Amino acid sequence: MTLSVQGYCDPRFDSVKQVFEAQLESGADLGASFSATYQGETVVDLWGGYLDLERTRPWQTDTLVNVYSTTKTMSFLCAMILADRGLLDFDAPVSRYWPEFAAGDKSGVLVWHLMNHAAGLSGTDERLAGDDLYDWDKVTDVLARQTPWWQPGSETGYHALTQGYLIGEVVRRITGQTLGQFFAREVAEPLGADFFIGVPEAEFPRIGLLVPPPADGVLRGSGDADSISVRTFRSPRTSALDSHTDAWRRAEIPAANGHGNARAVAKIHTALANEGQVDGVQLLSPEICRSVMRPRIQGQDLVLGFPVAFGLGFGLNPVAAGRRNLCFWGGWGGSSAIIDQDNRLSFSYVMNKMADRLLGDDRGAKLAAAVFKSLPK
Repeated sequence: MTLSVQGYCDPRFDSVKQVFEAQLESGADLGASFSATYQGETVVDLWGGYLDLERTRPWQTDTLVNVYSTTKTMSFLCAMILADRGLLDFDAPVSRYWPEFAAGDKSGVLVWHLMNHAAGLSGTDERLAGDDLYDWDKVTDVLARQTPWWQPGSETGYHALTQGYLIGEVVRRITGQTLGQFFAREVAEPLGADFFIGVPEAEFPRIGLLVPPPADGVLRGSGDADSISVRTFRSPRTSALDSHTDAWRRAEIPAANGHGNARAVAKIHTALANEGQVDGVQLLSPEICRSVMRPRIQGQDLVLGFPVAFGLGFGLNPVAAGRRNLCFWGGWGGSSAIIDQDNRLSFSYVMNKMADRLLGDDRGAKLAAAVFKSLPK
């Protein structure tokens, strides 16, 4: 039998709890958490299941797991905070903040191109893997020297791992802090949110290991060997099993190795859903929150192979019909985050049993559908 689901669920959202329980009972989930805020208040905060395949260790209220690309949304927020303070211009050349970046015919790459996977730097010509990913200066030096694989700003190509280094280096050049440090001081600590980009060793015992997807736990692109999709995942290269190592946990890989739970993700994104405010903390201005929903680029993504529309970093595809001001993103294996400004709604799903999907999966989609059906008509 599955361990009973723990936490709180507002009666209006009881159908969400039912879906969450059913997914644990069926085995679709091993262990998971789900949380939602509505009009600034927490209405769902659930967790349940197990941390191990033997089902001996229960998922705890403070369990942390690697959420892969849901981490990207945290780097977006860091950049937005700097823009709010007048320290970063999304329409400025990246080289204004990072002069060495102009090499390799990149003087025309703008900051918003980094945010929206449009910089032409979805992968690297120089092979990077393993310990290379933990060497910030090495990776950013490689990216600074590289020539874009396509005309920047013309198309998108999912920057699966490189995006975090690119945005993170801009943040570092402006603030003198790594992105993980800036995020901790300016986002996680003020909000009391249990999320880390670079996990302190003292928190390691709380981390639940991810169960890799049915394949071999390595991402690969589609097409021939020279396709942008294949080259993107060839380098930088990582495996789901890397997330089990201390080196991965300690490192700052702001596109992929954030550790947290659904409560933390939903709480942080309440800022975007609630005109910048979370529990009395004004994290962002209402103006920049609204700007996230303005489409900046859209079309067939060169890496993902399907159409995507982007605002400031977040995807703007119509996840829920009829909800105009809605943005989202998700992580390899299934984690997800959705923000609906029309309803002042933020919710997140985080799990340990990975599906073989790059950006969220059906488990999160079923929970999302239950949330939307629970909203007042």
